[in-house]
This record gives sequence, C-alpha cells and structure tokens, in this order.
Amino acid sequence: MSHRSRQLRVSSLARVEGEGALRVVVEDGRVQRAELDIYEPPRFFEAFLRGRGYTEPPDITARICGICPVAYQTSACNALEQICGVALDPPLTALRRLLYCGEWISSHSLHIHLLHLPDFLGYPDAIALAADHRELVEHGLAVKKAGNTLLELIGGRPIHPINVRVGGFYSVPGRAELAPVAEQLRRARDYAIETASRVAQFDFPKVELDHDLLAATAPDRYAIEDGTVSTSTGLDFPASEFGEHVVEEQVPHSTALHARLDGRRYLTGPLARYSLSSRRLSPLAREVAAAAGLGPECRNPFRSIVVRAVEVVYAIDEALRLIAGYEPPAHPAVSCPPRPGVGHGISEAPRGLLYHRYEIDGAGSIRAATIIPPTSQNQAAIEDDLRRVVSEHLDLDDAALTTLCERTIRNYDPCISCSAHFLELDVVRR
Repeated sequence: MSHRSRQLRVSSLARVEGEGALRVVVEDGRVQRAELDIYEPPRFFEAFLRGRGYTEPPDITARICGICPVAYQTSACNALEQICGVALDPPLTALRRLLYCGEWISSHSLHIHLLHLPDFLGYPDAIALAADHRELVEHGLAVKKAGNTLLELIGGRPIHPINVRVGGFYSVPGRAELAPVAEQLRRARDYAIETASRVAQFDFPKVELDHDLLAATAPDRYAIEDGTVSTSTGLDFPASEFGEHVVEEQVPHSTALHARLDGRRYLTGPLARYSLSSRRLSPLAREVAAAAGLGPECRNPFRSIVVRAVEVVYAIDEALRLIAGYEPPAHPAVSCPPRPGVGHGISEAPRGLLYHRYEIDGAGSIRAATIIPPTSQNQAAIEDDLRRVVSEHLDLDDAALTTLCERTIRNYDPCISCSAHFLELDVVRR
C-alpha cells in the first residue's frame, strides 16, 4: 500500500440489513466514485411468481423481507385487487392499516434503538449501549413488542404474517382481543414520545439533501397502505403511471437495479413522507415533531432518526384511533374472482414506497410481475450522499472515514437483504 493508494476493509458490520460493499475512489484529493455494491445474488422472486395463482403473491412476496413483510403483502393485494375490480369494505381497509401500523412500530423501533442509536451515543452496538443505557434499550424493545403484538394478532404471526389474502384476511379479531393491545400501545406511546425528545437533542451535522423526494400521499391522512405518488417537485400520478416515471437500470458494480425518476436520482422513505405530508400527522405527532425541532419538512439525513421517532408516535396514535373505532368486518374478505388484466399497487414500507405490478390471465395465472423496493430506489441518493461526505472529510484517517461512511449509510436504513449482515468498505486513494 503506498501513500497514493489505500484500501480499507471492514469485514463485519452489524446494524446494516443485508450484504454490501462500498468502494470509494479518490484521485488528486477529489472523490471520483462512491459505489454502494450490493453483491448478493438475485433472488428471482419476480420469476418465481410467473405461472403462480393470483392469490399467492401475498404469501410469496412476504418472504422477501422479514422486517417489512406487510408492505409486500399490501402492495401485492392493492395491485391484484385493482385487476379484480374490487374495493375493500371500510372496516377491512381500517384493519389493513392497523396491521401496517404494527409493522411501522416494530421496524422503526428496531432501527432506532438497536441499529441507529449506537452511532449517536458512541457505542459499537446495542449490547454495549444497553450496558450503560439499559432503560433506553428496554423501552425501545417494549415499543417493538407492541408492534409485534399487532402483527401477531391481525397477521397471525409477527414475522411473515399468514393471515393476509387478496380481498382482506382469512380471519379477523374481535373487539375484546384488541383491548389488551390498546393498553400495551398506550405505554409504548409514552416511551416513543420520550425517545423522540431524547434523539432530538443529538448533535446533527448541518446537511441538506437536494434530491427530489417521492412518497405516497393522501388528502385525508398520512399515507401508509395506499395513496397517490407525489414528489417534492410537484408531480402527482397514480400507481398505474409509476413505470412511466420510474425506470430501473443495471449498474456494473451492483446486482441490485438502480431506479431513476424521470432520469434523475430521488429519495423515498421517512424524510420524503414527512416532508410531503407532515401536516397530515395526528395532532399529537405534530406536537412531538415541533418539540423535536422539526419544521414542515426535513432534508437532513442525519435527522432521519428524529423523523422515524415521530412516525413511531404517529403509528401508535393511529393504531389506538383505529382500535377505538374498530368494528369487526361482517366478512373477513371480499370476493375477488380473477379476470385478465394488469394491476399496480403501492404502499409505504418503513423504508419508503414499495411498488408492485402484476399481469394475470383469465384463469388467474400470473404472466408477469415487477417489484421495485425502496432500497433500490434510494441507492443513487445514498451514493451521492457518500460522495459528498467523503469529499468533505478527506482529512480523516481511514478508520474515522470508514465509521462516518457506515453511519451515513445507516441514515437510510437500507434493507439490502434479510440474511447476512455485513458491509465491506474499499477506499482507493490515488
């Protein structure tokens, strides 16, 4: 290794979900490339779906992710129900949103307390963090458990739920079953408010992203289970036009596709959702956001932990509202006979907008499937952020620069895969 060319490797990095590597090339003191290399092999889920029955995607696609399976189930159901020409009864729609709230609560609290907090408090992992801040971690786990309880009660189990079907559910809970969950959620809400207050006090680098922001929006609510696709530059279009605006492309350094919005990079996820719909949060969540120092929008990726904390408060608040007004649906599902056609579905996974497209024939067999997850949509934005971060901190030694790059990536909570957990960082200086 010469003074003009250096290579760093981090062989094991927890707190990033999936397998990936980062290669940064610096020439003459300038960053020429920052490439987030996702090298895990393709998983072929879209190919698996071809030839399967139209009722199977909720169960098959839920296996794509153990953290946000409800997002996959919901986007799939939205697309397939569109093809079948059916709309859910309002009680079923409310129950689907309640299930989704459980996923947001569980996923966000996992990221905040076990993956992201150690970065801000100077610990290598959550175990070390718990040694000095036991109550903080325990409160986070209690919030996550409340989300898992909702997932288990409505979805059948907390990981890869099995009670979701095209047209609704296989069974629905009674009012009495939800009452104990409400009490658990009220305690979790107190913990979530404390967390939002605490993370708001961290020292955040002064960074503002200039990417276009993309998220689902709805006129009457903070969009979660469906909505219109909106951007910070003023675009609004239905899910059926997603493919006209968002195009995926292969890049040499990654097995994952990169997505572009009308030819430019963009960002989806909590910052986009909050910036486009903060006024549609519940009064309590808006109050917590204001107390945390958030304005109507947030473009600082390091403050994403604050936005997630606010979204946890909102998801709990919304779950309590839905439980209070819950009336068991007359039927657990509406009939969805197959018919030939193409359907498009979106929903807001914890990490951002998730798009599904299906084409089925008259017998209900899937002829084609397309799934665009939020992580692939965000890769270009992550790489751009890494270029900026490295450019501004070239004076750091390799260890410090590596740590900063890892922290930058964790701001986006990328869900690269559900299996292995490590990142390799390769920095070449010339």
